Amino acid sequence: MPETTDFKRIVLADWVNLARFNTLGGFKVAYWTAGKGEPLVLIHGFPASSWDWSKLWWPLAQSYRLIAMDLLGFGLSDKPWPHRYTIGEQAELILALLEAQGIDRFHVLAHDYGDTVTQELLARDLQGGERRIRSVALLNGGLFPEAHKPLFVQKLMASPLGPVTSRLMSRSAFGRNMTRIFGVDNPPDGIELDGFWHLIERGQGVRVMPGLIRYMAEREQNRSRWVGGLEGAICPLRFIDGVDDPISGEEMAKRYEAVVPNPDVLRIPGCGHYPQLEKPAEVFAAYQSFRKSQ
Repeated sequence: MPETTDFKRIVLADWVNLARFNTLGGFKVAYWTAGKGEPLVLIHGFPASSWDWSKLWWPLAQSYRLIAMDLLGFGLSDKPWPHRYTIGEQAELILALLEAQGIDRFHVLAHDYGDTVTQELLARDLQGGERRIRSVALLNGGLFPEAHKPLFVQKLMASPLGPVTSRLMSRSAFGRNMTRIFGVDNPPDGIELDGFWHLIERGQGVRVMPGLIRYMAEREQNRSRWVGGLEGAICPLRFIDGVDDPISGEEMAKRYEAVVPNPDVLRIPGCGHYPQLEKPAEVFAAYQSFRKSQ
């Protein structure tokens, strides 16, 4: 394991070579582990993969035992179709992976879609009283559906036109939409965009996107349960928000402060929807200070 606080991206080919695989719930899923210490689960967003964490991977591994998984339908994991993708299923797969790793208590750092999976995990802790989650740090995501502003293409993908929209999706269109949600001073470069697109396309993954994006409707349907997971959380919470994100930026931060008791919000100015890629050093510092405060 390299000892480094250098926030360079891990080359995609090297990241793929680090992957391990397990069969969970009848599906083959890709996962990564590194480091020693208290378990820290990294949960990625839509439409990407665990490669989103590559700039933070080795720095975080100096202090924590890291576990990351490509959720079902993403990255190197199976992408079954037709299939009814649900946040509950993703939560079950994460718990199954942790059980296979001999982990029953853990910390979470999540982003976007991963935030919603984390909210389901928090709700389960409240419901079962198991207190498996020791702490949660959330990056930009649709924690409150009333403050979430999806892109037009996301709305199309979630509509009855979703299958047509996915078939028409191209690398260039994908790149334009992704660039829109990054901060203006730190847009994704061609290598990042090529990597994102490769991981989406792998295993005919574009066709499953309308199924995956139904999580936006699930957020509406399960708002009480998932917002309740934040409101009633027993473990420490921190929201780290890139405030220039057009989807879940400053408005989401304000909503978090209005809803969550004793809110701990750390804003990153000049940053869009992907703080861990745009401002990895700032996210690392925000996460380390959060853990030291516990």
